[in-house]
Amino acid sequence: MFPHQRIIRSRRTYNRWVADETMEDYALRFTPAAARRWSPLSVANTAFGGVSFLALEMIGGIVFLKYGFPNACLALLLGVVLIFLLSLPISYYSSRFGIDLDLLTRGAGFGYIGSTLTSLIYASFTFIFFAIEGAILSDILKMCLGIPLWLGYIFSALVIIPIVAKGFTLISRFQRWTVAPWLILQLLPFLVIAWKHPAPVTNWMHYAGYHELPVLELAGIGGALSIIFSVITQIGEQADFLRFLPLPQQPRQKWTWWAVLLVCGAGWIFPGGLKILAGMFLAWIAIIHGVQPTEAQQPTTMYLLAFQQVTSIHGFAFALAIIFIVLSQLKINITNAYAGSIAWSNFFSRMTHSHPGRIVWVIFNVGLGLLLMEMDVYSTIVHMLFLHSTIAASWIGALTSDLIINKPLGFSPKGIEFRRAYLYDINPVGMGSMTGGLTYSRSKLHRGIW
Repeated sequence: MFPHQRIIRSRRTYNRWVADETMEDYALRFTPAAARRWSPLSVANTAFGGVSFLALEMIGGIVFLKYGFPNACLALLLGVVLIFLLSLPISYYSSRFGIDLDLLTRGAGFGYIGSTLTSLIYASFTFIFFAIEGAILSDILKMCLGIPLWLGYIFSALVIIPIVAKGFTLISRFQRWTVAPWLILQLLPFLVIAWKHPAPVTNWMHYAGYHELPVLELAGIGGALSIIFSVITQIGEQADFLRFLPLPQQPRQKWTWWAVLLVCGAGWIFPGGLKILAGMFLAWIAIIHGVQPTEAQQPTTMYLLAFQQVTSIHGFAFALAIIFIVLSQLKINITNAYAGSIAWSNFFSRMTHSHPGRIVWVIFNVGLGLLLMEMDVYSTIVHMLFLHSTIAASWIGALTSDLIINKPLGFSPKGIEFRRAYLYDINPVGMGSMTGGLTYSRSKLHRGIW
């Protein structure tokens, strides 16, 4: 007679999280056609939510006050064109093959281990900007409601987790519910200022910065461009959503597919560039109201003054500013936390050969952002943007070069081959190009050219 056997239930309950497709969102693999069940409009609206971040206005204020309007404006024009051109192939391949930036990097010149390094770079972008956006949200809560910064930091971090935990499903709903009020409040102060107070516009264009740099000075343009280029990695967050874009099944659907790809993929930089320009203008409004330059570049100061142009009732202006900033920061930090969770999932799955579930890395990424907030990320913001832009530009430049040069010429496979068995661990094509670009840019930055 056989002895009685008892099966002990496994304690590894985290597998439930991994098995839940709503929570996991294909964090470690390509998005199959069956999972692209949302409409193109829903995907577009979700991706468009990534344009809401107020760090764009802050960057505009920084380059405007530091380098003056002529230098900052030309740098912005160059930055918009370059970021769009570099991001367009990434948008196309991510949407076409249903892959995130990690799988795309892996199969476009960097290799299996090489893309692990770039996942770390990308993850750092998400939690750095999560911290910046969270600090902006905490600042307005302190200024208008008297909530201590430390408590505001905790609130701005924890409120994100429940939404991001459910992945694209709940994120798309949140972005749909908030897009109309956010867009109205985004445009309202500029329309009112243009109608009531058009005079400051002409003076704004002649501002030479607090260093009074010459008009169109090369060093000033390069410095401003370096700061603006720090947002190039935003295309990764757009790609994380565009991978859910359903492929066109009929010829007429191709127009919609391309429209979403262009507007909400690489084209995010056009409304983003307008927000940087808006930051320059609002910084000028703050300066002529007697605000110090260090405060004038803060988005909270910018929009408090902007909404005071809308209404003379201070309480109402404060309420409008709070609603707008809270909406903006929630919309972008949901995107930051989501993208970071995918990047960390890819990074740690290769480092530890295990995957506890994307939700674990949501909490981890939010925790890193909260830590940076408590460490006062604002105090080193300019240096941080300089450093990140050099790394990000070298990576994205090498990635795009492989997509638009090597693949058409047949030096690499036509599609995106991301299966490990067919890849180098470290592909010298992408890694060598990125290292060369990074070394050159850092040498120029070290010499103080920018």
